[in-house]
Amino acid sequence: MTALDWGAAPVRHAAAAFTVLIWLAVCARAWLSHHRQQRSLAAMPGEIAATSGKPLLVAFASQTGFAEQLARQTASRLRTAGAAVQLLPLSQLDEAALIAAERILFIVSTCGEGDAPDVAARFARRVLPRSPSLSGLHYAVLALGDRAYQHFCGFGRGLDAWLLANGARPLFERIDVDNADATALTTWHHQLSHLVGTSDLPDWEAPAWDRWRLVERRLLNAGSAGAPVFHLALVSATGRPAWESGDLVQVRVPADPDRPREYSVASIASEGRLELVVRLHQRPDGEAGLASSWLCEGLALGDLLDLRVRPHTNFRLGENVRRPLLLIGNGTGIAGLRGHLRARAAAGVGDAWLVYGERQSLHDALYAEEIEAWLEDGTLVRADRVFSRDQVQRLYVQDRLRAEATRLREWVDRGAAIYVCGSLDGMAAGVHATLIEVLGSARVEALLESGRYRRDVY
Repeated sequence: MTALDWGAAPVRHAAAAFTVLIWLAVCARAWLSHHRQQRSLAAMPGEIAATSGKPLLVAFASQTGFAEQLARQTASRLRTAGAAVQLLPLSQLDEAALIAAERILFIVSTCGEGDAPDVAARFARRVLPRSPSLSGLHYAVLALGDRAYQHFCGFGRGLDAWLLANGARPLFERIDVDNADATALTTWHHQLSHLVGTSDLPDWEAPAWDRWRLVERRLLNAGSAGAPVFHLALVSATGRPAWESGDLVQVRVPADPDRPREYSVASIASEGRLELVVRLHQRPDGEAGLASSWLCEGLALGDLLDLRVRPHTNFRLGENVRRPLLLIGNGTGIAGLRGHLRARAAAGVGDAWLVYGERQSLHDALYAEEIEAWLEDGTLVRADRVFSRDQVQRLYVQDRLRAEATRLREWVDRGAAIYVCGSLDGMAAGVHATLIEVLGSARVEALLESGRYRRDVY
């Protein structure tokens, strides 16, 4: 409020007194209005009616597609209850849109140790460092994460803290979700019910499990110094589910049914078999991982398991289906890359360059015969297989990319899309740093924003 200037030219005392009385009346009315609003909010926690007709925004940031799935379900249920809702990616929110908004539900995942999902990298770089006044915004955050990481739900928690620090007011406390925990998701939907003033808003329901049969399992890296890697093939016992290259599957493990494990699909639906690449994981205490030991050793050929396919739109070929393709990965990341190569081969599309890393060429040349066949038929025009322990000095895929900097720039210049699949720590982080070194940070950011740089990392 602008201060009154009592040092102006002399005026009559009566006029001054009258002005003060009017000012006090306005203040009293404003205070009463604010007091009534606060009492109303206290009586109906979380339920805030829009006064300007602006829609409630549901903004999502997804790395593997789960946050987007939940955001779409959230928007659908709110619309069913009669609310005006706008669904949009977090990348489409800028500072001006945040200031203008009245209510936003944020549904965001975390990538690795507290980072924003790739699709929200621009928002994290351009918006979060700023300090806009958000006093007119009411919000809620559903943060998705995995407690196996030190910075569990790090991006969602950071976003919540930033909103609070800039004056936004929570509709209800942030809800953290560990690996699609059903209790947390039920809490979210109960809060949505309060928000729209109804008690019968349907709860979130996870997609149904399908029954699949294990029909093949073979060791891919006999004699390797690393942990065993297996190729698994499954066929559906309940139908013929469809998927696209780049998609994921969730597997329900009998010993730990509430924590489904996710794997990249290594095959295409037209082949009639769903194929996975699974490494036998060993925990720090020496015990084998529950899921990998069951899939690689415990499950017998012919046995059934619960599995569901989950779209991973961020890693699908999409509009890049006929672009030159640079595929980069390591270890079991070959699964996602193999899926794309099989899709391109089936469509008769070539012009792909594979850069793949493992330990030793003698034992760890996964799918070597297939790669050679793709080189012969033109699906691949180049394959750089980097085996870190074939020489005294350790070499990795990022080192090969750096050595091929000129070729890398040429591929990007002619429109290539870059797909990275494999370990986040080490490989993916090293590749990202190399891309920035060779192409520049502005160009890498532009590739991310345009969908020409996509990652399926874990």
